[in-house]
Amino acid sequence: MKSHKLMPHPDCPPPDSVKVAVGWTLDAEALALEVRVSDPFHTILWPAPASGRSDNLWQTSCFEVFTGSATGTTYAEFNLSPSGAWAAYAFDDTRTGMRDIDLNAPPQIAHTASNRWHATIDLTGLDDLIGPAPWGLAITAVIEARDGSKSFWSLAHPPGKPDFHHADCFAARLG
Repeated sequence: MKSHKLMPHPDCPPPDSVKVAVGWTLDAEALALEVRVSDPFHTILWPAPASGRSDNLWQTSCFEVFTGSATGTTYAEFNLSPSGAWAAYAFDDTRTGMRDIDLNAPPQIAHTASNRWHATIDLTGLDDLIGPAPWGLAITAVIEARDGSKSFWSLAHPPGKPDFHHADCFAARLG
């Protein structure tokens, strides 16, 4: 699994020495994701343990995966909280037509080592929602510091304010 560094948005700098890297593989219909966070000074506020589907996970430290149609405007968003909670949404276009995705199986999120998480998302049927692969891929993170500040991380950022739904964030290909 090749590691890719996420970049913090320049308008929302992270605490000193915090770094985020991700790796991913696609096997059949499952996306495996590994997130590694370097936080040597323990400045990140991690959410309390939880499980199941939950909205508004992005309001605190959270990892996100976006997959989008290569030929249209539809896309899916998966929120993966370090707590174990998750959410999955489909969109018809940028921030419009949002609806829950009924997944065959909930994402599996595991804290596998100090500041390392592994998540698996079953993508079965995603082509029915957003079109056939290959898809655009955005992997992002919201990191909340203990002082309440937030940094926004992505493989790529559009100009202007942080916006993970923007097409410029879909910087990788999946499938």
